Amino acid sequence: MEIVHVYTKKRNEFGRQCNFSDRPAELHVDILPDPSLASNFIERDPCDVPIQCTQEMSEHEVNTERFESDTRGINHVEGGWPKDVNPQEMEQTIRFRKKVEKDEHYFSTIMQLGSNMEHCIKQNNAINIYQEYFEEEEVVEESEEQPSAKTINVFRDPNEIKRTATCLSWHPDGSCKLAVAYSSLGFQNISPDMSYDSYIWDIENPNKPEMTLKPVSLLVCLEYNPKDSHILVGGSYNGQIAYWDTRKGSQPVEMSTIEHSHRDPVYKVIWLQSKTGTDTFSASTDGQVLWWDIRKMSEPTERLVLDPNKKGNLDNALGAISLEFETTMPTKFMVGTEQGLVVSCNRKAKTPAEKIVCTYSGHHGPIYALQRNPFFPKNFLTVADWTARIWSEDIKESSIMWTKYHMAYLSDGCWSPVRPSVFFTVKMDGTLDVWDFLFKQNDPTLSLKVCDEALYSLRVQDNGRFLACGSQLGTATLLEISPGLCTLQRNEKALATAMFERETKREKILEARHREMRLKERSRSEQSKDEDTKEGDGEESVEELATRTEAEFYEIVEAELKKRAKEQEKKEKDVCEEKEV
Repeated sequence: MEIVHVYTKKRNEFGRQCNFSDRPAELHVDILPDPSLASNFIERDPCDVPIQCTQEMSEHEVNTERFESDTRGINHVEGGWPKDVNPQEMEQTIRFRKKVEKDEHYFSTIMQLGSNMEHCIKQNNAINIYQEYFEEEEVVEESEEQPSAKTINVFRDPNEIKRTATCLSWHPDGSCKLAVAYSSLGFQNISPDMSYDSYIWDIENPNKPEMTLKPVSLLVCLEYNPKDSHILVGGSYNGQIAYWDTRKGSQPVEMSTIEHSHRDPVYKVIWLQSKTGTDTFSASTDGQVLWWDIRKMSEPTERLVLDPNKKGNLDNALGAISLEFETTMPTKFMVGTEQGLVVSCNRKAKTPAEKIVCTYSGHHGPIYALQRNPFFPKNFLTVADWTARIWSEDIKESSIMWTKYHMAYLSDGCWSPVRPSVFFTVKMDGTLDVWDFLFKQNDPTLSLKVCDEALYSLRVQDNGRFLACGSQLGTATLLEISPGLCTLQRNEKALATAMFERETKREKILEARHREMRLKERSRSEQSKDEDTKEGDGEESVEELATRTEAEFYEIVEAELKKRAKEQEKKEKDVCEEKEV
């Protein structure tokens, strides 16, 4: 049963107007004050209550969906051959070419295509489509711009336990990729949970590495093969050398054996200029430089012990930290050592002792960077302790130019590949310095704070426009420098040549002066030695010396007494004469 309540109202009362009227006030209740109730109440202090008469707003944040890019590649191989012809077999391809050349339509087709090709070649010869009409004006505009640099991308170590980005290597074709070696160089500082992986990054995608390299030990150095961009070689913390082919996956293709590898971490590995493009050499703090052929990694092809005494003793060898090899000087190479010496070597010498040519000394600590000037190979840059120094091959006593002593330790440096007077250095306080010694020598042209942690590695792209810095926490920062620092200025080569020659000449004069002073000092020391030996030949015995000394003493005393007696007689004579007067 439903309960229903119905409200009823007359039709004429719907929407009826309200009628108000005046009437006198009526008192309904009158409550008199009661003093006894005062004890039940608490007096309230005056208080301010602000009220804002505005509309309440709320703030919400929305993050857009991340765009993840995936890189895919295609390997193009030689095609167009029939199924029964193997392009790798020279005899089959030659036989097929002869067969095609005998065809009736072959000659007419070649003649038809040849006319079109000839027309295109003539067009290219008539007009230079790459000609720059306003090259000089652009140089003037760029030179007026203030030196600057900006961060393009940041690539962070994706692992929880961060490692140091110890080495950087640019992809040789187009520099669209960056290989980063991650390691922990602290003594016994490797955690069991630490990842050994190193990565290849696409510079356009900092979210995820393009490829992972999985070594058996932490990679200290890593280098792309300039002849084959798919191949990389790396030096490990345990002293082994390994190489990767990116077409074959993340695992190393081949590794050197433990017994024939370095005994200490491999700090530098460089590809050699060869016909096969498979030769490389490495340096380590165990005092050895080893040459390798990646086609046979079971043992090194050649070995050099950096013994300064040229005896090949590994116990006295200098620990190698950096390497330098210039393709225009295929027989020469240089090694930077832990002891602050630069060792110049000649690979083609007949004996191991002749391979170490000379040494350059001037630093107080390990030489972390060593590189020849790409325009003037006789001059090279070293970075160690608190300074960066520029040397000439002709001067072995001291460098020809150097920076001031910084408050922070320098950890890496390199030359600009496009400007002969510009070089870069990074420091332990996270600062990148750009030096242009034609502009000023005492201070860097540009000093930029890249990050808060220490910077350990540096590598410049071949065009000189982009550079990458690796930090202690595994962050690789990609920077773009201003056009003025990566564009060759007018007469820059001539000015740099003149400065190098002037400083070299000055150091030669100072070296000759120092050599002359050393010869004088040596001759003086020899003379003093001769005099000492002469005096030593005529030495007296102890008794004779005591007797002679005693006689000389009494003679001096007697002479002094006679002198005093004469003075007394003279005084008495003067007194008598005064009395007579």
